[in-house]
Amino acid sequence: MSAQFLEGRTALVTGSTSGIGLAIAKALGSAGANVAVHGLATPEETQAAVDTVKDAGAADVEFFEGDLRKPDAIDSLIDAVKGWGAIDILVNNAGVQRTVSLKDADAAIWDLIIAVNLSAAFHTMRRTMPAMGERGFGRVINISSVHGLVASPEKSPYVASKFGVIGLSKVAALEYADAGDASSGGVTVNCICPGWVETPLVEPQIQDHAREVGGDRDAGIEAMVAKKQPSKRLTTPDEIGDVALWLCNRAAHNITGTSIPVDGAWTAQ
Repeated sequence: MSAQFLEGRTALVTGSTSGIGLAIAKALGSAGANVAVHGLATPEETQAAVDTVKDAGAADVEFFEGDLRKPDAIDSLIDAVKGWGAIDILVNNAGVQRTVSLKDADAAIWDLIIAVNLSAAFHTMRRTMPAMGERGFGRVINISSVHGLVASPEKSPYVASKFGVIGLSKVAALEYADAGDASSGGVTVNCICPGWVETPLVEPQIQDHAREVGGDRDAGIEAMVAKKQPSKRLTTPDEIGDVALWLCNRAAHNITGTSIPVDGAWTAQ
């Protein structure tokens, strides 16, 4: 596998202006892909993300807008990216989460989480996968979660959406399993299921736990993560990016319909 094995390929990564999405965009760019960046961000944050992916080695990078709550906006997003380049790699990373009990959850919370986390993946996949099948190559990587494999209290809409993404991915994998061949690389659909990942979103929790153990950040991470994740280690966004990149190589043509936990043995318990 050459270092630039995605040269000539175009990737769309939703929610890629920061965090896991940006790390995946960087990883794909490092292998020479053209990368369509997408997300909710300020103009300054958007430009910083584009520059980061360019600096990683991407052949070309563009930012595309699209409100994933709205099917019409998703269609416009896909049309715009297709006008820039045929989509060979689709990464559905964008997501939202709300911590709320089943008793207190309302229709607005349910509709938001299902729309962004599950329905958006359905709409992007239905618009991109037929052309992947015709070309004999395609990679769909859906960022699910450890909560697509196991449940936790007060996350009913989120858990439902992430279980749904895994089910959707299995169906799509079956429908496209015989597209292309080993030489072309085939069309695969897989989920990555992260556990605890070191992003800005979890930093306040790290600091809270660190204060409980005398201000030691590493000890705070261990105390926080050990409640669920036996490894007692966080995963970095770049490590998730490396998993996504690995799934894009030709040798992964028969790895499809899977859900890969990156969870320090959380789901092994």
